[in-house]
Amino acid sequence: MYTILVVDDSPMIVDVFVTMLERGGYRPITAYSGEECLQTLQTTAPDLVLLDIMMEPMDGWETLENIKKNPETKNIPVLMLTAKPLTPEEANAYGAYIEDYILKPTTHHQLYDAIEHVLARRHSIAADVERARDAGVDQRIIDEYERLSKSVDINKRLLKILETTYSIKDAKAGMGENITRAIKSMATSIKLQEERLQQIREQFSGVFEETS
Repeated sequence: MYTILVVDDSPMIVDVFVTMLERGGYRPITAYSGEECLQTLQTTAPDLVLLDIMMEPMDGWETLENIKKNPETKNIPVLMLTAKPLTPEEANAYGAYIEDYILKPTTHHQLYDAIEHVLARRHSIAADVERARDAGVDQRIIDEYERLSKSVDINKRLLKILETTYSIKDAKAGMGENITRAIKSMATSIKLQEERLQQIREQFSGVFEETS
């Protein structure tokens, strides 16, 4: 049973997600502020954190930064769960730190799918990394593969959210030039990352064939 830490400064919202998670077969634990979240992580290592953004005095982004700069907690996956629309600036600043970005309100199935996707991706990447390490692949290539595998997946997800958010928001007024430029830049970056990731996968395949 996976343990999920729910972090939100609204007790009502925490209760809603606790109920949803229990129905899904997860073991929820709770924190009602960023500070309490960090305190909880000092003694408990959940399989995943559901972290709200709009909290006070420490918001979700600051909480996320504290989680990721701590060597003891940096590898815990964090899924942002919020009613706040994502901005291109946030996608660029925090995309490397998060596993997904779920907009509230969300359904049971959307929440479960997001959690299972995050956990399955981590297991899949870990299996590939172990196999590559056993086959003698250079550690620098393995590290790059691990980083890109997650980065491409989450950034494609964030790009889709941005495209949907701003195409609806600015359908009449026209999308702002800065936002348009930021979204195009992100799409180009993802394409380059995908090309490099494919090169590494082909390299892995060649090594696996030689050692099989």
